[in-house]
Amino acid sequence: MKTKPSLKTVRILITVVLSTTIFACGCVERKLTIDTEPQEALVYLNDEEIGLSPVTIEFNWYGDYKVRIEKQGFETLDTHRSLIAPLHDHFPFDFIAGVLNPNRIIDSYQWNFALSPYQPPLRDDLIKAAGVMRKKNIEELKQEDSPK
Repeated sequence: MKTKPSLKTVRILITVVLSTTIFACGCVERKLTIDTEPQEALVYLNDEEIGLSPVTIEFNWYGDYKVRIEKQGFETLDTHRSLIAPLHDHFPFDFIAGVLNPNRIIDSYQWNFALSPYQPPLRDDLIKAAGVMRKKNIEELKQEDSPK
């Protein structure tokens, strides 16, 4: 004669299975390394200082990132870069990779940037640009003062 397991036994069994699943599961580790030429440039990611290049950070989301790199004697670099999620980061594969897979997945990305030496503007170019701005301001003032 078969006996039904008690409610307490079922609860214990469910707890053991869930605990084993949670503690035995793998995880996805995401790392981004930013390197520059020359090195030791100050790197900002989404307006947050992350350190001197080469620098490696962990990240949680894919998408567009604003990158700013500064180094004395070089032009400041302002740009955007995108990180595109791999297949295992899309539904339903993300559940399999993050919960059911017993192995650790490491997503590593590297961005390389070359900085240009700073070139001060030529005196004549500055004078021309100032003249253009002056004319533009005079035109705007005339338009504000003219009756409508």
